[in-house]
Amino acid sequence: MPESKDNFIAIACGGTGGHLFPGMAVGEKLLERGYEVLLLVSEKEVDQISSRGATGMEILRLPAVPLLKGNFPTFLGTFWKSFRIMRRYFKKRPPVAVLAMGGFTSAAPILAGKLAGARTALHEANSIAGRANRLLSGWVNHVFVGFSSAVNQLRNRSVKFTGTPVRSQFQPADSAAARMALGLEPEAPVVLIMGGSQGASAINKAILQAIPLILEKEPTTQFLHLTGTATFEAIATSYKSLTPRAKALPFLTEMDLALSAATVAVSRAGASSLAEMAAMELPAILIPYPAAADDHQYHNARTLAQPGASRMLVQSQLKPELLASAILEILSDPLTRDRMKTELRKWHYPNAADEIIDAILPPAAREQQPEPKPGILKFRTG
Repeated sequence: MPESKDNFIAIACGGTGGHLFPGMAVGEKLLERGYEVLLLVSEKEVDQISSRGATGMEILRLPAVPLLKGNFPTFLGTFWKSFRIMRRYFKKRPPVAVLAMGGFTSAAPILAGKLAGARTALHEANSIAGRANRLLSGWVNHVFVGFSSAVNQLRNRSVKFTGTPVRSQFQPADSAAARMALGLEPEAPVVLIMGGSQGASAINKAILQAIPLILEKEPTTQFLHLTGTATFEAIATSYKSLTPRAKALPFLTEMDLALSAATVAVSRAGASSLAEMAAMELPAILIPYPAAADDHQYHNARTLAQPGASRMLVQSQLKPELLASAILEILSDPLTRDRMKTELRKWHYPNAADEIIDAILPPAAREQQPEPKPGILKFRTG
């Protein structure tokens, strides 16, 4: 006999941190309400590292891969394998709902969930809807979006603007304590450089060339640089000749510490990162990834830059002098930082996860929810 589905919800959120972290944020809220949560992730290294923070949630790895030019047979084969895994799983353990956060791990769980009788939903975090969500939007019961501009891009009768869910630890905190925890001086300003989980060569090159210009004006400035694994050694070596006031790391799971420590960030413009920086009220210089699908990072960044919540630099025009000037404007002027923080507060939606959960649960489940109980992180491979 199948297990009861009344307190079990699956969340497909693998492929990138931008899909995974909002899924984990929804999972946290479900655990607080007493639900059992299954996170469906990919076999990519970023998922394996990032999902370690999903305490209390079960994790199932799916063999799905993205659809790229020339790999349709591989894509189709891994989709079919993932679908069969989910069909078997949901027959044994039917979910009350399946939520997909976008990306290539979404399709198989959504289709298997519908066949299992589950309510289905998806969340689109970016200002330009991704291909997977555009294809799936007509098949699900509910669609949620992180940018209001995406509302009309997805074909569904129930499209709701919620913002993008952010994990509970992302809220303004003591910057001095965060700096000390990271081995930095507590009272000196910090420039945080992030290129995404894989790093970003253009950003890395520009910031290393900009550092002498920054230190000339603000000599106490510290640098916290998340490099990605491929370029860590080279960048760490470069810092030795530039400044002793720098810390380079290939990856950091405690991103809330990094954002708390920072005075200003230099970052790509993925929707999840923007939501986290808004929650932390961290001014940022956004350099959109130019190869992002449909140039969605440019549109994300422009949406925040227009009202002054951030600054935006286009990678094709990125020069060390321009980057240094943008960083110094924010570092040296408290009024500029305060104005940016005021605008950033307007982009933080603390109730996003709860709004999604309230919509996807059937009415009876909202009225009578299970008692919260502690969970254990478990990994499974399909």
